Amino acid sequence: MITAWRLVDVRYAGDAFNGEGAYRTKGRWHSAGTRIVYTAQNASLATLELVARTRRPQLLPEYTLISCHFHETLVEEVDQSRLPADWYDSPPPPELQQIGTAWARARSFAILAVPSAIVPSELNYLLNPEHPDFRSVEIGLPRPFRLDFRLLT
Repeated sequence: MITAWRLVDVRYAGDAFNGEGAYRTKGRWHSAGTRIVYTAQNASLATLELVARTRRPQLLPEYTLISCHFHETLVEEVDQSRLPADWYDSPPPPELQQIGTAWARARSFAILAVPSAIVPSELNYLLNPEHPDFRSVEIGLPRPFRLDFRLLT
């Protein structure tokens, strides 16, 4: 079994795995209108991903950390050798959104493993809540998470 982690605003903990947030706005690996749930290989990577997206640290809300567990057979891994040379840039190249959106629509696997742009040797897992096998993903209970503000100074 693989364990992945998701850090979310405590207000959205109940909806953390429905893909609604991704549906409303585009991300590195998907276009708007696509339900995807971003998770990280470990809690520390989830923290770094959050810090990288934070524009106004003084407005940070309370967060909750949620684990999820899934079987390896549900995972397809992106072939990193086929990614554009600038895949880790910000803003990301549009090809990445095309890859993730096409994967989500194809529904061939419930989970897509992609490299983290922050730590390329580690993985983020994209979960497709519209895939039939998504039901087998075990979602843990939300736990309070306190962000150490030294990371933001």
